[in-house]
Amino acid sequence: MKKNIYLLAFILLITSCDSYDSSSTTNIENVDWSNDKYCSVSVDTKFIDNLIKNMTLEQKVGQIIMPDIDEVTPVDAKKYQLGTFLNGGGKFPNKNKNSSVEDWKKLSEEFYNASPVVDGVLIPILWGTDAVHGHNNVIGATIFPHNIGLGSTMNPDLIKSIGEAVAKEVLSTGIPWTFAPTIAVPQNDLWGRTYEGYSENPELVSALGAAMILGLQGEGDNFLDNNHVLATAKHFLGDGGTKDGIDQGNTIISEQELRDIHGEPYFAAIGACIQTVMASFNSWNGEKAHGSEYLLQNILRDQMGFDGLVVGDWNGHGQVPGCSKENCPQSFNAGVDIFMAPDEWKPLYKNTLNQARNGEISIERLDEAVKNILSVKYLLGMFDGRKPHMYPHNYIGDNKHRAIARQSVRESIVLLKNNNNTLPIKSGKHILVIGDSANKITKHMGGWTITWQGRENQNSEFPNSQSIYEAIKSKVENNGGSVEFSNTSNYKKKPDLVVFVYGEDPYAEGDGDRKHIFFENQDSNFLKYMKDIKDQKISSVSLFISGRPLIVNEEINLSDSFVQLWLPGTAIEGITDVIFTNSDGEINYNFSGKLSYSWPKYSYQTNLNYGDKEYDPLFPFG
Repeated sequence: MKKNIYLLAFILLITSCDSYDSSSTTNIENVDWSNDKYCSVSVDTKFIDNLIKNMTLEQKVGQIIMPDIDEVTPVDAKKYQLGTFLNGGGKFPNKNKNSSVEDWKKLSEEFYNASPVVDGVLIPILWGTDAVHGHNNVIGATIFPHNIGLGSTMNPDLIKSIGEAVAKEVLSTGIPWTFAPTIAVPQNDLWGRTYEGYSENPELVSALGAAMILGLQGEGDNFLDNNHVLATAKHFLGDGGTKDGIDQGNTIISEQELRDIHGEPYFAAIGACIQTVMASFNSWNGEKAHGSEYLLQNILRDQMGFDGLVVGDWNGHGQVPGCSKENCPQSFNAGVDIFMAPDEWKPLYKNTLNQARNGEISIERLDEAVKNILSVKYLLGMFDGRKPHMYPHNYIGDNKHRAIARQSVRESIVLLKNNNNTLPIKSGKHILVIGDSANKITKHMGGWTITWQGRENQNSEFPNSQSIYEAIKSKVENNGGSVEFSNTSNYKKKPDLVVFVYGEDPYAEGDGDRKHIFFENQDSNFLKYMKDIKDQKISSVSLFISGRPLIVNEEINLSDSFVQLWLPGTAIEGITDVIFTNSDGEINYNFSGKLSYSWPKYSYQTNLNYGDKEYDPLFPFG
């Protein structure tokens, strides 16, 4: 079944933002959500409609239920005739963190073979995963910088290449669907998911989000072919604008602001032919997005022209007033096509089936959701015999992908201070590296890496990554110098230069929410070490690891050079490519990264964004 796609051009130019009055809580009437960026795909609607006509009520309800692999087996999938399933963050085949590629593909095959059959036609089950900065649940996969770092590259072509690489690594494990990219527009740095957003700037998020979608899904004749996966634009809508940056909180803004800030990237995503959108945990002016027909139907479908499937977030339906994890017709009727029900999916299935029988959920709405799901499976080629577990390649940790990741790191790190041209560091020096963070690979991976929070992992679980210290040591020694490590300002040989490495510990979602934006070093003596080095008049460079801008004024003042690394991932050599010269003293690569978020000067600037009426950052956007 031939797939055709026609994409109109969508914005890739980064322009200035208008000022937004974030104090308004009154919805503006008659906001225009019409979308001039659209795509057209060819689906055999007669084939889909005929399938639905021959499906039993039980089979239809099975299509809209998505359990997690920890709570469902292929036997369950066959019994309940399920249409989808997922592995959440830190979920692995057989609950084994060290599962091999073959283990992942074996599980994919077992579920595929449990797919329901309707009138002689197999309706393949669809597996989705959170591959948000590489195939990050799989040991040995290429881990790219988190989106906050990719935002600093401001390079859509690079982002598209990353999407293509991620698609191949995800397919290598028999999975054809990723819950990425996040196209949130974070407005408050207290939010624990700030690093999942490319930028505070809607235009930049639009450009990079669309590029990632094109990389993941392909375009033209390559759209959703055997080397591409389904992408998911998330989270609809307003997740980056909650009051006080509280995860899953309340976004209290006008409808015009909702459109201009948080809605903007979805226009570009639809133009890039996104086929799945994930509903958001947050509320908009007190109404949960998972239960908002106005957001999911009126705005997303009727006005913006989205015609794919809407998937819920992790038990997100259970947060709708009057609902629970086991029971929520309100969310389905509002426009969620698939319940992401990781654990309590069996009672949810039973209750939803009863609601379809008694009319609380109409057959028309159920058929609409099933049609959206089957149409996406059609576009994936699932009805043409595509079997995800039969993908013939293993691209996990591929060298070409690693090269792309290394380029991404080079282009994402941002030079914020460089007194006396301390950087790049010339060859032949004796370097002292200070800071436990230099030896902990988990620090520069961030959350959503192997495990959900990313804190529990060991260096040995990153076979294709060095620590920052190891990368520095290798580079310096190859350049004819020497390196010493210390957790304090003590040393055996007086260094020519000190490199401080420090930053945030990993976190994900609400665990990363903060009450303030001061950086708090777990080593309470770290500033003392920095002052000690400065008092000795030894030049120093700070390498700062974080998932958001933070108040580090004192650390900046105590450093001759200060480099923001964000969360760079596995290809850590990209850092040393830039901060060191080659052995001949020549520059390898210039710093090119630019801030995709405004850097605060004062502690009260938690929601500092380019275009604010009183914009006074320490370092500006861009």
